[in-house]
Amino acid sequence: MIAAKLTGNGLSVKQGRTGAEGLALALERPPTLIITDLQMPLMSGLEMAQRLKANPITAHVPVLMLTARGYTLTPGELALTNIREVVAKPFGVKQLMERVASLVSANALPALPHTNLAQPIRNAA
Repeated sequence: MIAAKLTGNGLSVKQGRTGAEGLALALERPPTLIITDLQMPLMSGLEMAQRLKANPITAHVPVLMLTARGYTLTPGELALTNIREVVAKPFGVKQLMERVASLVSANALPALPHTNLAQPIRNAA
């Protein structure tokens, strides 16, 4: 559902079904932004975010973490990651898209198009 909304709003999206698969995709082609759930199979979203920050290839990539209502991350957990936003479920599409747009624009660095997993798609007019 989230990928469809992001794509519908002009973003290019790659998806991993597990934390480990998401990490492998990010290391293969570092994205502009990573959106992950805290509760992922094989590797939690928190562990994935820690590994991303520890790797020089992905250390700069911001992470938006989706969590269950009421779950908070400690300052110590956040310090070991690039988690820039935490969004509790349930959330509205508008709220999510505003946070994604903010993080993507804040992280807009010159990059080759194939290196970004979530970047605005611009129409040549």
